[in-house]
Amino acid sequence: MRNNCREFYQLLLKGSQAHARWELEMSTNIMKSRKRQVALFLLLLPVIIGGIAIAAGDGLGLPGALGGKNAYMPSHYTNLIFFASVFVGLCAGLITGCIGAGGGFIIAPALMSAGVKGILAVGTDLFHIFAKAIMGSVLHRKMGNISVSLAVTFLIGSITGATLGGWLNRALYDANPVLSDLFITAVYVFILGFLSFYALSDYFKARRGSSAGKQEGRGEQVSPMGQRIQSVHIPPMLTFDEGVTPGGRKISAIFLILSGFIVGMAASIMGVGGGFLTFPIFVYGLGVSSMTTVGTDIFQIVFTAGYSALGQYAFYGFVFYTLAMGMLLGSLIGVQIGSLVTKVVPAIQIRGFFALAVTAGFINRFFALPEKLQSLGYIKITKELGGILGTVGNSLFFLVIGAFAVWVFYAFFSNISKLTEEGH
Repeated sequence: MRNNCREFYQLLLKGSQAHARWELEMSTNIMKSRKRQVALFLLLLPVIIGGIAIAAGDGLGLPGALGGKNAYMPSHYTNLIFFASVFVGLCAGLITGCIGAGGGFIIAPALMSAGVKGILAVGTDLFHIFAKAIMGSVLHRKMGNISVSLAVTFLIGSITGATLGGWLNRALYDANPVLSDLFITAVYVFILGFLSFYALSDYFKARRGSSAGKQEGRGEQVSPMGQRIQSVHIPPMLTFDEGVTPGGRKISAIFLILSGFIVGMAASIMGVGGGFLTFPIFVYGLGVSSMTTVGTDIFQIVFTAGYSALGQYAFYGFVFYTLAMGMLLGSLIGVQIGSLVTKVVPAIQIRGFFALAVTAGFINRFFALPEKLQSLGYIKITKELGGILGTVGNSLFFLVIGAFAVWVFYAFFSNISKLTEEGH
């Protein structure tokens, strides 16, 4: 059981790494294209106008259609909120670019720690992912690795799952906003707790020189679970991986739909795009090759995140556009700087910071639980104690993430001459 969990973690990490490479490529596409830079400016224009309006003291703020003060959620503009969102996006980008995984996991916890309702943090994160995806799309470069039949069938499940996840978040929020926050927090505690345990375990094993994470030597062999699933013949059967093995492999569409349902629901509940789950489910669960998995994963993220962001959150007023644009701006810069730092920093340090960042997110959400449980009457502690625990979790979280950002910038500027030489 423990070996299965460790293998699942390794594939989960691979999924996050594939997503990080995609984010870097999207960021590079935007930064190098004048047309995409103009598109980014147009997206940021309402935020800029809102800032000028507030500074002028005319009280207009952002238009109501863009989340003004009369919107369903109080997502009006303030300079502090906008620059805080840039900082959150920057830190997430630095983690994604430098560590190669995990940056998206800190966004919703960071926003919730700053006082943003959980459902609004999820919707905003999904919108930020979608905006970045459509601006820096690299789908045309990956189409050769996409099995169209797998992708379309998978999307049937992911759209259904995203619909249920979005409905569940909204229903819980309508019932009680604190209950909604508790649910989202509990999901993050479970996911980040799992990641934190194995990330720390792998880091300390690597420090001792043991062979952590060597499961990747499987090559393109089908996992035992994948073999069992592919042996089940329930029509319609889909053929894939023709370029990996003669004649390809076959799998029942029902398993693709169920897998998509799980990924779509997780994406819609957590606001992370769902890409981190696709890799372990496809490779470990379904026996799909890593090449096909990466292409299909990128394809599904665009549609799943887009549908979730717009259909399940934006249309209901649960997207904080000011935050989304700030995070987009910060992450574009952060991913670029973080990816450069990997050239001058030992791999063991990068692995350690990944473990530390995920653990900080876990501690943050774990310490937020008592206050929410107390507010709902599920546990009996004083309100003051719950508030103190939440403050401790927030302080530790931002201390770790802030220290990481300072360290990355120090490594970048102290090695800028070396990086410039390598660039030439």
